[in-house]
Amino acid sequence: MKQTTQPEPHIFDVWEHSLRAVDAADVLLTRLRALEPFGPELEAHLDEPLGDGFTRREALKLAALLHDVAKPETKTVEDGRIRFFGHDVVGAERAALIGQRWRLSNRATGVVQTLVRHHLRPMHLGNAGGVTRRASFRFFRDLGTEARDLVLLSLTDAAGVRGDSPLAVWTGPGGMILKQLMQGVGEEHRAATVPPLLRGEDVMTAFGLAPGPEVGALLVRAREAQDLGLVSTRAEALDYLRHNEGRALDRPQTGP
Repeated sequence: MKQTTQPEPHIFDVWEHSLRAVDAADVLLTRLRALEPFGPELEAHLDEPLGDGFTRREALKLAALLHDVAKPETKTVEDGRIRFFGHDVVGAERAALIGQRWRLSNRATGVVQTLVRHHLRPMHLGNAGGVTRRASFRFFRDLGTEARDLVLLSLTDAAGVRGDSPLAVWTGPGGMILKQLMQGVGEEHRAATVPPLLRGEDVMTAFGLAPGPEVGALLVRAREAQDLGLVSTRAEALDYLRHNEGRALDRPQTGP
C-alpha cells in the first residue's frame, strides 16, 4: 500500500490515503451532531454492539483502513492511466480474511466486509448524475442496516483524497449525494414496513411455476415495483410481472 501511487485527484499513496480516512473517521465520530439533521440517530446507530467489544464505531474505522487494501494487487496501467478494477470485490475478500485472522465476531467481520465491498457505490451514483428512486431502492435493498455506515465511510474516503475535513465534504458539493442517501434511510425503512402485495403462491399460480429461485426473483421484482410506487394492488403487481418479466419465463429452456 505504501508503494502504490494513485492518480488525480488523489495526492497520497494508498497507505497514506487510508490513514487519512481513519483520521477522518475519528473526526466524524466525535462530531456526528454536525451532520444535521442525522446526528442523534447516527450516534445511536453507531453504538450498536457487534460482539467481542466491537461496535459499529470500530467497524467504521476498520473499514476506513481496509477499504482500498486490494488496490496494490489490482493496479493496472493502461495508456498511461492507473486503474484498480475490482479492488472493491477483492478487498472485501481480504477484509473477511483479516477479520477471521483477528478472531473478530462474525457480525463485525460481516459489517466491515460489506462496507469494503460497496464503498464505491456512492461515487458511482454521483457519476451517474444523482440518486434516482430506483437507485435509492436498490442501494438500501443491498446495504440494509449498513446503509448509514456506508455513507459515513464515503465521507471518510472522500476526505482522505486530499486530506480535507469530512465535515467540509459534507457541506460541500460532494456531500449532496451523501445527504440524499442518508435521507433515504428513513424513507426506505418506512417502505419496508408495508406488507408485500404478492406472495409466493400468487406468483406460482399466475406463472405455473414450482417453488424455486424463479419465484423468488419475481417476488423481488414485484416488491421493487411496489416500493417504487409503480403498482399498488395485487392485480397491478401481477400485470407488471407479466409485461416486464413474463417474457423471460416463456422462452424455451436450453441446456440439461
